[in-house]
Amino acid sequence: MQVATLINAFGRMAGWNSVTANILGRDVEGITELSYEDTIEKELIKGAGRMPIGVGEGDYTAKMGLKLYQEEVIAILDALPPGTRLQDIAPFDVIVQYVYNARIYKDIIRNVEFVKAGRQVKKGDKTVEQTVEVICTHIDWNV
Repeated sequence: MQVATLINAFGRMAGWNSVTANILGRDVEGITELSYEDTIEKELIKGAGRMPIGVGEGDYTAKMGLKLYQEEVIAILDALPPGTRLQDIAPFDVIVQYVYNARIYKDIIRNVEFVKAGRQVKKGDKTVEQTVEVICTHIDWNV
């Protein structure tokens, strides 16, 4: 029996092809970029002497970025009543799944809302991509 040889410590690496984003109940195919992150403000607290004596915490912030093909935006709009804008859609969750070594890892971006939509196309473009601006309240990691 032949034993598989790993080319590195992690085996097959996760990439774009292993990511699925579910928006408004459907797996989105017309997506070209997805980013999300969260931060907690932290700062070292100084007291007597040269060394910090503690850490103070501030606000939590979550961000999400999304670039879609125009056809994907139209598919979302087609599911809405005529005249409805992306910004009129009620808050929704985006589920992002990664397949890695036959396991599924899932993050949920909570209470996403579209805040800006627009179109831009120029001569020579083979497709029309649209960066849609969104806000979100928080991210549940690895659920």
